[in-house]
Amino acid sequence: MKVSVVIPVYNEEKTIQEIVRRVQAVAIEKEVIIVNDGSDDETSNVLNDIANSYDNLVLIHQDVNQGKGAAVRKGFARATGEIILIQDADLEYNPEDYGTLLGPIMDGRADVVYGSRFLGGPHRVLYFWHYAGNKLLTLLSNAMNNLNFTDMEVGYKVFRRSLLDNIHLKSNRFGFEPEFTAKIAKLRPRIYEVPISYSGRSYEEGKKITWKDGGIALFCIFWFRFFE
Repeated sequence: MKVSVVIPVYNEEKTIQEIVRRVQAVAIEKEVIIVNDGSDDETSNVLNDIANSYDNLVLIHQDVNQGKGAAVRKGFARATGEIILIQDADLEYNPEDYGTLLGPIMDGRADVVYGSRFLGGPHRVLYFWHYAGNKLLTLLSNAMNNLNFTDMEVGYKVFRRSLLDNIHLKSNRFGFEPEFTAKIAKLRPRIYEVPISYSGRSYEEGKKITWKDGGIALFCIFWFRFFE
């Protein structure tokens, strides 16, 4: 099955070329859809330089930064593969894990697969409060949706494109993660979770998510469960 790898990008001039190289190195049938979400550093120039290097690369520029949720929606709309895989543009997630992520769908066991940073894969040790916040958000999301994820906020989400026919996504920023989880849960597909490696960044290295995004995610967990 063809895989559409959707990469939302915002101000990742230091990492975007390497992450594209790593994605392209994975030996699967794929298209790579990069959505440049209004970057104001050199990301746009780097992407323009590499756009013609790959026949399977689709590059979309958004003039104004709208957030991860808006960027992935744009990518979803252009996807032609039977499977969609979301890949962050930094180097926190390793495309060498694609085999693990795609396995349950490829062999017919699953419709949706989440990676998990907490199931035993190697990970960089960083911020306690980020870990605690992730665990809290995952717990609340699980309670609202009657699921048992270990890592709802993970960036690696893989799913059959046909599922998008039955959900309407709205969140523009990092509220995408709990919104997607809530709306997918209502469809009751077959969901798997698999261990992945994780090389988290510090804020000095370019990490963007903040406590404000955690607050928005908390709001979204309840909003999309009870009011959407």
